Amino acid sequence: MITTILFDLDGTLLPMDQDRFTKAYFANLGKAMASRHDPAELIDAVWAGTKAMIKNDGAVTNETAFWKKYAEIFGEEARAEEPAFANFYEHHFADAKGSCGQNPLIPELIRDLKAAGYKLMVATNPLFPMTAQVQRITWAGLDPNDFVRITSYENSSFCKPNPKYYSEILSAIGSQPDETLMVGNDVRDDMAAKAVGAEVFLLTDGLINSEHADISLYPHGDVPALRDFISASRISA
Repeated sequence: MITTILFDLDGTLLPMDQDRFTKAYFANLGKAMASRHDPAELIDAVWAGTKAMIKNDGAVTNETAFWKKYAEIFGEEARAEEPAFANFYEHHFADAKGSCGQNPLIPELIRDLKAAGYKLMVATNPLFPMTAQVQRITWAGLDPNDFVRITSYENSSFCKPNPKYYSEILSAIGSQPDETLMVGNDVRDDMAAKAVGAEVFLLTDGLINSEHADISLYPHGDVPALRDFISASRISA
């Protein structure tokens, strides 16, 4: 019996043009930090920090992994830039909102699932601080308080598609894999939940399939199809 549903954020709960979002994000970050670093060098350092988080083996949080790599590039004194980054995310990150949209079916779905008693969680790749995760949830027209947990770089020690990411978050919310459904639009990252024993549903709105995998291996479709899947599977709280 499924009691817990995990949702990816970007491209799943929040429709977005990934390329437009990335360009807007880096343009705004480069502008905010221009007095400290050349924008191109800053972007390279952030990408290096992102790769460090993706490779994180669980020994530290993703936040620690990011800042360790960032300090390796710019020197230990660069750790003093953490407040500047925090200020950017708090006050300027939202400038990238225009690259995202809303799917009116998503708030309805979350409302109905919550009313049915499911434990809901935002299982987004934890590459951003919590403030950025929460903002993107609100951009989708959702209330962050509807979710028992939101993954961020502060509270996570692994990243997708590492199956340990899913083991870690399920342990954190006290759910078992065999009572969990993971919903996401990225074949590699989100369907990796199947490796720990969770059920999966591939949302084809905004599908990401970088490795050209056979999506027939997974239940898949749009939001109405997801509703039908839940109903047909008699998945209930």
